Amino acid sequence: MAEQKKILGDERRAFILQLLKDSPVPLTGSELATRTNVSRQVIVGDITLLKAKEEPIIATSQGYLYFKQNTGTQTFERTIACRHSPDDTEKELNLMVDHGVLVKDVKIEHAVYGDLTASIMVSNRQEVKQFLDNIYKTKAALLSELTGGIHLHTIAASSVQTLDKTEAALKEAGFLIEY
Repeated sequence: MAEQKKILGDERRAFILQLLKDSPVPLTGSELATRTNVSRQVIVGDITLLKAKEEPIIATSQGYLYFKQNTGTQTFERTIACRHSPDDTEKELNLMVDHGVLVKDVKIEHAVYGDLTASIMVSNRQEVKQFLDNIYKTKAALLSELTGGIHLHTIAASSVQTLDKTEAALKEAGFLIEY
């Protein structure tokens, strides 16, 4: 079997960009590396260069995603403040996605680094499970562990009513910080 040829430089980045634009699901760095016959670290560098050219690529826990703007459906966003222990993370995320919202990110205010934001991009229980499996597998800390459980989420939904119902459910569960 012939060895697969590496795709070089600009051609590889154009290929990666097209793969991301065409994919309805996030693509991992390893998947992109296999498709282009380079290392995952090269892919990380390519993604950085594409982002520097203002391509709307988001790194999620499931992989890289091209953020497609203006799909024709109106979405509403809201930032909410929550507080809970690490053990309640799955319950909190599942509660939100069960109400039909996309949990876009988590944000904290760190004493040294200032505002830290991490993309989550989960909208169903399977994605929540995958996100948490990645956290546990890598033994990574949740950002909220750095702030005694206090954190913000940007949530998105197709209606304000969905956002309102989600907030009410978070309040009832004791996760919402009211301000």
